Amino acid sequence: MVHCTIFPPLMERPEIKILVVDDREDNLFSIETILEKDGYTIVKANSGMAALKSLLQKQDFTLILMDVQMPGMNGFETANMIYERDRLRDIPIIFITANDYGEEYIFKGYQMGGVDYIYKPIDPELLRVKVSVFVEMYRKTQQLVAQEKKLLAMNKSLEKEIQDRIISEEKIRLLNQQLLENNAHLKATNEELNRFAYVASHDLQEPLRKIMVFSDKMGFKFKDQIHPEMADYLQKITNAAERMQLLIKDLLKYSRQTSVDDDDYEVVDVKKLVQEVLSDMEVEIEQRRAVITVDDLPVLSGYPSQLRQLFQNLISNSLKFSRPDREPRIRVSATLVSDGQPGKGMPGTHYRIAIADNGIGFDPKYTDDIFVVFKRLHSYHEFAGTGVGLSICKKIVERHKGYIEASSALGEGAVFTIGLPEKHSSLQPLLRQTT
Repeated sequence: MVHCTIFPPLMERPEIKILVVDDREDNLFSIETILEKDGYTIVKANSGMAALKSLLQKQDFTLILMDVQMPGMNGFETANMIYERDRLRDIPIIFITANDYGEEYIFKGYQMGGVDYIYKPIDPELLRVKVSVFVEMYRKTQQLVAQEKKLLAMNKSLEKEIQDRIISEEKIRLLNQQLLENNAHLKATNEELNRFAYVASHDLQEPLRKIMVFSDKMGFKFKDQIHPEMADYLQKITNAAERMQLLIKDLLKYSRQTSVDDDDYEVVDVKKLVQEVLSDMEVEIEQRRAVITVDDLPVLSGYPSQLRQLFQNLISNSLKFSRPDREPRIRVSATLVSDGQPGKGMPGTHYRIAIADNGIGFDPKYTDDIFVVFKRLHSYHEFAGTGVGLSICKKIVERHKGYIEASSALGEGAVFTIGLPEKHSSLQPLLRQTT
């Protein structure tokens, strides 16, 4: 960032106005002639009353040059009346006199507020020098006044800025405190919901088992006596109970996906883990005649049991939504990405592991919905399931500080992509090299 210093504009030189008071016109003209070459504005008054009138109309005079001996009201009396007004007390007065009076007379002039004396006949250079001294003092005073106003304004602005900053900092502190309280409350609520889901699901299983057992006993014991319509009802009860049991099991799985710390992570060979999952699913894979290809996958740090559940759910999902008119094909591959995904909480290098299939796919507008718990795009009559599997996948990935996303089109298969960060760089979790 380039910092620019802003200098204040140069102050304009104030207009210098001098009031000359003398009862003789020739003296007024003489003084005006001497001073006008210096660019001063000369205002003339031929009596004390005329001087007072000018001062009442214009109070910004720099200096007053006043003759002492004037008819009616002399210079001392005029000075006394001038200085009775607060607004005029700061205007210096130089007395002009034709006589060299004694010290007592001169002292009286100073008592009236005079600052100096000039004797007639007037020495032009002496007059100009004395006037220039007071003019310079006036200019310095005006600069100081202007600077004082500027400093006061800056001080006021600084006080306001400090006050605003204090208010902002207090707001930020209160917001942070509120955020911490909200986070603590949210964490406690989530933990309570997880405990509730686990307890509720666990307690629901016992009465459900009784429904299934006694329905089965009734069907077996009275199979020769029961009406066909009643047998159909019993079968519907059994089917509904089985769906309920599956839902409870998935809900238990979802509630058990608790948070883990980095210290709980282990070195996980993802390819080996996926192959173990495929081995466990061998019967289902053979029944569907599926072809599953596993490319080179990374070795990284993670929580093995949760990662196993993640890949099992995703591969099962691909098998479940395969097309009946073609052989299911699933490919698991990985790519090392270095540009990061800041919007997904992935600032640096990470792995993108893709599970791609050739199944029925789904409408892209449901991309976000499929990860919502209990959200189903198909009825259970078309495809079995509870709508919890992909929600569990999302929860597991987020526990590993990663992300999961899906892309698809109807009839063109689907691709589920998992982003998992590099952890414990000393372990060197690199992708296998093709041999």
